[in-house]
Amino acid sequence: MLPRDISELEAKIGYSFRNKELLRMAMTHSSFVNEHAGDRTTCNERLEFLGDSVLSLTVSNYLYNTYPKLPEGRLTVLRKHFVNKDVLPSFGMKIGLGNYLLLGKGESKDGREKPKLLEDAFEALVGALYLDSGSLDTVARFLLPFVQSELLNLQAVPLEDPKTLLQQYVQQTPGEELRYETVRECGPDNAKTFTVRVLINSNCFGEGSGCSKKEAEQNAAREALKTYLPKEV
Repeated sequence: MLPRDISELEAKIGYSFRNKELLRMAMTHSSFVNEHAGDRTTCNERLEFLGDSVLSLTVSNYLYNTYPKLPEGRLTVLRKHFVNKDVLPSFGMKIGLGNYLLLGKGESKDGREKPKLLEDAFEALVGALYLDSGSLDTVARFLLPFVQSELLNLQAVPLEDPKTLLQQYVQQTPGEELRYETVRECGPDNAKTFTVRVLINSNCFGEGSGCSKKEAEQNAAREALKTYLPKEV
């Protein structure tokens, strides 16, 4: 039995499973299976594998159709954001997924909100939803509200710390080099204005000015992020 009523989870995701065993499997961690070897219980790892691909396809399809003017590179960066180890656990937490997991005693002691547990369980849930419904549209109805909400968050972050966000995006592509270069200093020593450009692999992606180099770099990063993030959801 799951720690919480399975119908409670179904209500949260807005879908009633025809095969309840699929949902139970999605919530079953390998640590539970190891402690109940005689129960013929199956863990969620295979569903996690499937769910990873279904999630990626659903997000890709949404981004492709929603932002017809975005080039391939920008779409790729956005998609990567939605399949990484930081975002998926937050999706799981929004529906209290940790409360429904079947865990071994050791994993239970460590807590049900561990990011890796939530990430794997969320992907497994997506896989189970696809298998039970046989429909990517059903998966999209469940998944896209998370995606749309996160896109709004992404658009807010550059106003706070565009330099950090830009660095995170650049790091997702191996071999990419990010650096800032001061191109101008104007005014007296006590009231200088700095102009900085941001370079990615020697290509200029943005330029910004400010009363300090730090402020100028943030403004340059904000301009560069317009290459990565769509302006409208």
